[in-house]
Amino acid sequence: MIRFTNDYSEGCHPSILEAMAATNTEGNPGYSTDPHSARAHDLIRQAIGRPDADVHLLVGGTQTNATAIAAFLRPYEAAIAAASGHICVHETGAIEATGHKCIACPAVDGKLTPDAIRTAVASHPDEHMVKPKLVYISQTTEIGTVYSLAEVEALRAVCDELGLWLYLDGARLASGLAAGGPSLADLGRLCDAFYIGGTKNGALFGEALVILNPALKPDFRYNIKQRGGMLAKGWLLGIQFEQLFQEGRYVALAEHANQMALKLKAGIAALGYPFFCDSITNQQFPIFPDAVVEALKPDFGFEFSSKPDADHTCIRLVTSWATPEANVDAFLKALAALTV
Repeated sequence: MIRFTNDYSEGCHPSILEAMAATNTEGNPGYSTDPHSARAHDLIRQAIGRPDADVHLLVGGTQTNATAIAAFLRPYEAAIAAASGHICVHETGAIEATGHKCIACPAVDGKLTPDAIRTAVASHPDEHMVKPKLVYISQTTEIGTVYSLAEVEALRAVCDELGLWLYLDGARLASGLAAGGPSLADLGRLCDAFYIGGTKNGALFGEALVILNPALKPDFRYNIKQRGGMLAKGWLLGIQFEQLFQEGRYVALAEHANQMALKLKAGIAALGYPFFCDSITNQQFPIFPDAVVEALKPDFGFEFSSKPDADHTCIRLVTSWATPEANVDAFLKALAALTV
């Protein structure tokens, strides 16, 4: 079985395993107070160009989103997100479970727009409703599209206009960086907080939350502990980000994933198949006749995205830092054999 199911089917980049083995018995203080975590924090601050940034290492994306959003909002405040946003549809109500409503807005190519934000705020005018306070976006989006620098700047402007926090979910941030999206320095200038995803880009597990707005920084470790996110063996997170942020590795791994996805995209398009959207990153959404999908299923793993009509299915193909080019070639060869 060749899997294009997700970008976390493999373990981790060899440099991380080697570093973990080399440091296995050295003895470290717990709860991310160790030298490896401290160096990882410094490497991330350097990459962002913000020596004043607070960096916190957590285990997973949903945990990071729930911990951050709950900490950043007052009890009566809410998050604004695209209706397709991860916190709206793929986190089992984690944000709502902390007492905060997610206001779902229509998106354009998976992306939230300034007009959608203004509409959401205008439709919650008084204390009889939740008060919108945080704008949630993800880079890349749930359909693999990328916010441009101009688009993030426009979101920052509307957040400043309306007094909102701008928070970016970076589960696949590396793919966005590799595709020419806003740089880490840009995000450090434009976001109040964002996280740098490791789980989907070569780490065993882990996300690095970066808090930039001074109003959001105080006592954040208390929130991590209360939400069950403070890993006793925190140096295992530190070692991973220490490795990812050396030798340009973080973006290089995503460049490979994107290249493999774009080869898939080109080959599928050459056979005449359409796509749900124009993704330039490691998630692709081709639309095939149902018979083709059924014929591919025994040999290839993928997720089902939607049914555009009764006879066709949109599937999701995801590549990773570890996807062999031979796997891409095998898929395209099998697809060509099924194409008439």
